[in-house]
Parts: sequence; C-alpha cells; structure tokens
Amino acid sequence: MTGLTLSSADLDPRRRRILFRCWHRGIREMDLVFGQFADNELPGLSEPELDEFERIMAEEDNDLVKWILGTLPVPEHLQTPLFARLAGYRPDFEQVAERFGITK
Repeated sequence: MTGLTLSSADLDPRRRRILFRCWHRGIREMDLVFGQFADNELPGLSEPELDEFERIMAEEDNDLVKWILGTLPVPEHLQTPLFARLAGYRPDFEQVAERFGITK
C-alpha cells in the first residue's frame, strides 16, 4: 500500500497499518486529510505521537470532519499540538487529481 507520495515499503509494520488506515477512512474528505497528512508526517512522528495519532484515528469520522472543519468545537481531549497540526493541514487536491487522472 502506498499513499500519494509515501510508499509503505520502507515503513515499519505499525506505520504501514497507520498509512493504510489513513487512506481508507470511509469519508473521502477524511481520506484526503489523513492520507496526505500521513504521507508528509508519518515517517517523522515519534512513538508517543503515533500513540496519539492512533487515538485520534479511533474517533468517529463524522465527528472528526466537524472538528477539523470547525463546525463543532474540538473536545478537550483532542486539544493537542498534533490534532492542531492535523486540523490545520490542507490537502493538495492537484496532487490527488494528477494521481488519479482527474482533469478539469
């Protein structure tokens, strides 16, 4: 399994599982946010950050999308620097379109 720019071939098993889960969230918007965030950030996350990232990923997608878009306040347990980085991340839609051959 690979992301848009990150191959799982050089990742340890835990990061491979996380990368796969990031690109298969169930809501396409969350696939794009989590997937591209993982492509860019996953190799450099520390073990405690991986723990936290997995806790974030365990939340319901419908809630996550509302928290990330700001339509609902972020619960206190997610008011962390890692969640702020994730919520502030904006996917590169041109990169997605190029990867999947989507033209305007």
